Amino acid sequence: MTLLRNLYLTSINMYLIKDNDYNYGRYMKTNSFSDVPIPVSRALRKLGHDIRDARRRRRIPVAILAERASVSRTTLNKVEKGEPGVSLGIYATVLFVLGMIDRLADIADPRHDSVGLELEEENLPERIRLPRPGKPKGDA
Repeated sequence: MTLLRNLYLTSINMYLIKDNDYNYGRYMKTNSFSDVPIPVSRALRKLGHDIRDARRRRRIPVAILAERASVSRTTLNKVEKGEPGVSLGIYATVLFVLGMIDRLADIADPRHDSVGLELEEENLPERIRLPRPGKPKGDA
């Protein structure tokens, strides 16, 4: 029965992508390491290992951390592996339970966005003109 159920679920998860004359069969398993860019998977894997190391340094068993974060042990194992399919909310909750949530708020801080600051600086006007005294803009 289990084998038939697995085959059935596998066949349900299979979908076909049609692009012009090409047919690509692909499993619907999403957010695996192959579905994200390599730097993203490396960063998530590092985050997961850092979370695991933080848990170990605090000597917190997996079962207790999972309970405190209100997730299953399986989900916590996925977090510690850095799997991209785990939601950001779960990563944030685990970091909160470990007392490390303050770092999460600084990830996309504009003060650390050097590319954005340079682009913003390029678009600054060379000159700022004051409005001419006279007619208010609302009158026609």
